[in-house]
Amino acid sequence: MSSIHIVGAGPAGLMAAETYADKGYNVNVYDHKKSAGRKFLVAGHGGFNLTFDAPLDLFVTQYDAPQIQDAVRYFTPNDTRNWLSSIGIETFVGSSGKVFPVKGIKPIDVLQNWLTRLKDRGVVFHYSHRLIDFTDKELVFEVQGETRSVAVEKSVFAFGGKSWSKTGSDGKWEEMFGDKGIAIDTLTPSNSGFELEQPFFDLVGKPLKNCMLFNDEMSKKGEIVFTEYGIEGAPVYYLNRAVRKNEMPQQVYLDLKPALSLIEIENQLKSGKPTQVLKELKLTGPHLTLLKTLDKPTYTDFQKLSRKIKAFPLTITGFRPIDEVISTCGGVAWDELNEDFSLIKYPHIQCCGEMLNWDAPTGGYLLQACFSSGAWVGKC
Repeated sequence: MSSIHIVGAGPAGLMAAETYADKGYNVNVYDHKKSAGRKFLVAGHGGFNLTFDAPLDLFVTQYDAPQIQDAVRYFTPNDTRNWLSSIGIETFVGSSGKVFPVKGIKPIDVLQNWLTRLKDRGVVFHYSHRLIDFTDKELVFEVQGETRSVAVEKSVFAFGGKSWSKTGSDGKWEEMFGDKGIAIDTLTPSNSGFELEQPFFDLVGKPLKNCMLFNDEMSKKGEIVFTEYGIEGAPVYYLNRAVRKNEMPQQVYLDLKPALSLIEIENQLKSGKPTQVLKELKLTGPHLTLLKTLDKPTYTDFQKLSRKIKAFPLTITGFRPIDEVISTCGGVAWDELNEDFSLIKYPHIQCCGEMLNWDAPTGGYLLQACFSSGAWVGKC
């Protein structure tokens, strides 16, 4: 029976392990942490959405890499839900389209059920194993200060990105790949908060609901939260891809009343005092606090104020430090990979998960790509 050695016990590596085990391989999984799925567990703290419910052709447009789009078409969000059900995790679709486990199921429950499935299928786990070198035929690990070499026929690398390093995604594999002449597109922050030139300290911790964040290229409705350094939230993460293309500083804009046009707002504002009309427009609380930072000539001119309501300018100076962000973009360059995600220079080694060069917003897209890329390498 053939064997497969998988380095990285996150969702991509675990899905590759399951897919290969189902094909009859003897599967060994290695991770440099003391347990599996550390980042998977942390990801569930802010709302454990596992994928997203949308037509597949629309769903895949959220990924910037055609190769990941192909993997998601192969192992779809529906496949993810069916697979979750098979390990005893039932799901439901929230009002926004996000897919969650049913009430009472926590990330640790999903992981434990998954690990039980894998162990039942003969998958063997080796923890506290940090990969320090490799060839097509050998993996070299550091294990409690000693070196251990493992002869291999075929391997899968699922190292992760470079955010939340305490969970294991420390990006140290970049240097190892570079030393072997494997091109890496530098890992950079993705799904990151924006640092602002002038943070709004009076609004720290307060959500700004029912707004739209936009620039010349993209827009996203939702809720943002002010922080001591700037803003966070799903619309912010969604715009990361467009903002990243341009030099800092740059401007984005808040539409505080996306349901109404500029003319509709102007017509209401010219009919009365700004504060009273803003209340009627339900621009109160954080919305009103934000607007009151405008100078008096703008706040008291209905046309100028209307334009600020529809396009309140925010000057971005940068992203948060990479270790704080939800995910990273960049990774192994696609020119270094075959169709089955194996390395051209090392054809018996495949790569999957966040270590590949792709980007996507939060909302279930990140985990789905990890599941799908793990399934993709296992099917090839």
